[in-house]
Amino acid sequence: MRLFDAVLFDRDGTLVEDVPYNGDPALVTPVPGAREALDRLRAAGLRLGVVSNQSGLARGRFTGADLRAVHARIEELLGPFDTWQVCPHDETAGCRCRKPAPGLVLAAAAALGTGPRRCVVVGDIGRDMDAALAAGAAGLLVPTPVTLPAEVAAAPAVAPTLAEAVDTILRRQRLHLPAPPPPRRPRTVLVVRSDSAGDVLVTGPAIRAVAAAAERVVMLCGPRGRAAAELLPGVDELVEWQLPWIDPAPDPVDPAEVAAMTARLAAVGADEAVVFTSFHQSALPLALLLRLAGVGRISAISDDYPGSLLDVRHRVPAGIPEPERALSLAAAAGFAPPAGDDLRLRIRPVTLDEPAGTGDGPYVVVHPGTSVEARGCPPELGARIVRALAAAGHRVLVTGSPDEKDRTAAVAGDVGVDLGGATDLAGLARVVAGAACVVVGNTGPTHVAAAVGTPVVSLFAPTVPFGQWGPFRVPVVRLGDAGAPCRDSRAARCPVPGHPCLSGIDPADVVAAVRTLTERSTA
Repeated sequence: MRLFDAVLFDRDGTLVEDVPYNGDPALVTPVPGAREALDRLRAAGLRLGVVSNQSGLARGRFTGADLRAVHARIEELLGPFDTWQVCPHDETAGCRCRKPAPGLVLAAAAALGTGPRRCVVVGDIGRDMDAALAAGAAGLLVPTPVTLPAEVAAAPAVAPTLAEAVDTILRRQRLHLPAPPPPRRPRTVLVVRSDSAGDVLVTGPAIRAVAAAAERVVMLCGPRGRAAAELLPGVDELVEWQLPWIDPAPDPVDPAEVAAMTARLAAVGADEAVVFTSFHQSALPLALLLRLAGVGRISAISDDYPGSLLDVRHRVPAGIPEPERALSLAAAAGFAPPAGDDLRLRIRPVTLDEPAGTGDGPYVVVHPGTSVEARGCPPELGARIVRALAAAGHRVLVTGSPDEKDRTAAVAGDVGVDLGGATDLAGLARVVAGAACVVVGNTGPTHVAAAVGTPVVSLFAPTVPFGQWGPFRVPVVRLGDAGAPCRDSRAARCPVPGHPCLSGIDPADVVAAVRTLTERSTA
C-alpha cells in the first residue's frame, strides 16, 4: 500500500521563481531541478497538483486569461499537473480557500479522487504548512530567502531543495513497500510496544498490518500502555510487563521475574515477533529473551549490531512520524496493511453510556494535563483558553486523569464543565469522539483524538519533534513557540523559566484555530 497518492505544490517560490503578481508567461522561470524532480514523482505513480493563492486577480493586477496563460507556460516547462486549485481572493475576503485555510488542499484532494490524509503539500512558507495541517495532509517545507525562521522551526518536515523534498517523499513511500513475506505465514505473532498510551496508539496501524496476515496476535505492553492496548483493533491477547530497560521509572531488575516472564513468553507459542520501539530505545535486550523463549523469527529497528538476535534488522531515517516508523518495520518484516486501510490511528468502537456532563449539542474539549510536565499547558493559560472559548459561544468540557482533578477544576472555572477524573481511557475516547475539536498538548489524548478522527488544536511543546510526534492524519493547527530554547531537549521538566514555548499562546489564537478546524470547507 502506498503512503501517499498525490503531491500538492505551492506555485510561486516552490515550483517557479517568485515574481509578484505575475501575469506574463515570459517571466516564468522554474526553480532549479524542478522538471526532473516532478518527473520522478510522476514515474512513481503519484498524481500532482498545484494549490496557489493568487490575490492578483482580486486586486486587478492580471486577468483570468493571463493566469491561464501563465499556467500553460508552467506546464510547458514542467509537464502536466492533474489539478490546479487557485484562490482568487485577497486577505480581506474571509474565504475558506486562501491559505492558511485548508480549502485549496481539500479541493485538490477531492479533484484527484483521494483524501487529504493521502496527500503531501510542498511549499516555501508557513501558510502552506498551516493549510496542509488544517486539512489533515502531510507538509514539507522547502525554505527560500523569504521563509521566516519561525516558519522553519514550526514545519513538520523540512528539505533544503525541491529535489531533496522529492527524495524525502519517495523515501517515505519506499519504507512502506512490504518485503516478500516468509514462505509460511505465522499462526501467532507477538507484537511489542512497552510504553505509554500514546506510544501504543501510534503503533496501531502497524499492528493492523500484522493482524491482517496472522491468525493470532499477542501484544506485550507495559502497565502505562495497557488501557490503550485494550482498544487496538487486531490484538487478540495481552501480556503485561514493565520492561526495566524502557520504562522511565522501573523497579530494580529481578532475575526471578525475568525468568518467569521468559517462560510466559515461551508459553505464548509465537512463530515470530515484531518489536516496536521509539528511536531512543534498544530492542536487543528483549530480543535476547525472545530467543531464549524459542521465538523463531524476530524483527526490530536497530542501529546497534544485533548479531544473531534479529532476523530483520530495520533502519529508519530520522524525522519519520512515529506511526510511519512502525509501519515501515511491519513492511520490512513482510506485513502489508489490509486492502482499504487508510493507515489512520484507530481504536475499537467505544460503546459507552454518554459520560455525565456531555449533554446535548456541540462542544470543544480542553485537555490541559500531560504525562510529562514539560509538555503541559500552564493551568492559568488553560483557564484563559476556556474563558475565551466560552465567550466565543463554545460549550467547553475539560478532561483529565484522576490525579489531575485539581488542575481540571482550576482550568474549567465557572464556565467549563469539569470532567477531571470522570473517565478512563475508553471513556475519554467517547468524550473526544463527540467533540467538534480538542485543545491538547503533545500527550496521549492527542493520539486518542487522532484515533477517533477529531481535529486537534495542538499546544505543542517543542521538546520533541512535531513532525515525529504531532497528531497523525487528522486536521490540526499547531500553536506555541516552535523555536523556544527547550526545542529538541526531550526534557521531562521544563528547563526554561516561565515555560515560554506555551505560556505565550494567545487564547484568541486558540479560538481562531477552533474556528479554522470546525469550519473546514472547499468554498
